[in-house]
Amino acid sequence: MGFLNKKFQLGGLQLPSNILCAPLAGCSDLPFRRMTSRYRPGLVFCEMVKMEPLVRKLAGTYRLLEYEKGMHPIGAQICGSKPELAGESAKIIEDLGFDSVDLNCGCPVDKVTKDGSGSGMLKTPQKIGEMISNMVAAVKIPVTVKIRAGWDTDQINAAEITQIAEQAGAVAICIHGRTREQGYAGPANWEWIKACKAVARNILVIGNGDLFTPSSVEKMFQTTGCDGVLISRGTMGQPWIVEDVYRHLEGLPPLERNPIQALLEHMDHVIQYQPEKKAVLDMRRISCWYLKNQPGASKTRESINRCDNLADVRTLILQYANP
Repeated sequence: MGFLNKKFQLGGLQLPSNILCAPLAGCSDLPFRRMTSRYRPGLVFCEMVKMEPLVRKLAGTYRLLEYEKGMHPIGAQICGSKPELAGESAKIIEDLGFDSVDLNCGCPVDKVTKDGSGSGMLKTPQKIGEMISNMVAAVKIPVTVKIRAGWDTDQINAAEITQIAEQAGAVAICIHGRTREQGYAGPANWEWIKACKAVARNILVIGNGDLFTPSSVEKMFQTTGCDGVLISRGTMGQPWIVEDVYRHLEGLPPLERNPIQALLEHMDHVIQYQPEKKAVLDMRRISCWYLKNQPGASKTRESINRCDNLADVRTLILQYANP
């Protein structure tokens, strides 16, 4: 069909495809990436980290950046609003062995935007350019940027930022087809992504927003003309979605998946990585992803949300699988 590119060039880095897995705050931790990376996405990301604690070398921030050799190619995403920290932060990421570094200008949550970071950066497009320039000057790995379409519908400036990012040296820009004001409400407007592709000269345009099925990925390529896609919430509970997209775009039939088996496997990774108390909390969220569309699973989800130990969580999952 022509949309799948299995030799996708991100600057000097060749990726195995143009179907990428997004950084997801609070979700794309090491166990999550163990699940997704086996399906050979073009690129996986660690969770977003803030520049200040990265530069100050806080242990909690560095734990978010843990990865395994088999996860390459892997990207890191940094967030902040101080241009003077951008280059140093990018260099730390490069020295940690990451294959690319992304500047987050899209996170909509208040605690990130209150200091002008995340999608708060959309209000200062020239500063985005300054930060990208500082990052490009500091590292040899590809520098990319992720944005939303604008702060609100009165300030749609994604196309302008695309041009600024290209001039600053970013090799790719990912556009989420919603405004900061929307959060995740309402449908993503892919026309805003199409507008960015129309003004891009050399910078790659990556589409993002409402990619939950292989057919939605195909439709985004058709609608926007984008160079690649970044799948975000669509990876939750279906770590194999990238492989499903590959098969769909290559005209192959879908494979049958076993969400319950995958959930138990994901649980094993969480148990290896987290202390029990944290693992139980993680499993409340993760179980909801895998059980979301399973018949008659609502009571199991509710019961898991009341669990305070891992043995009970596993028992409930197994009871659901073998009633």
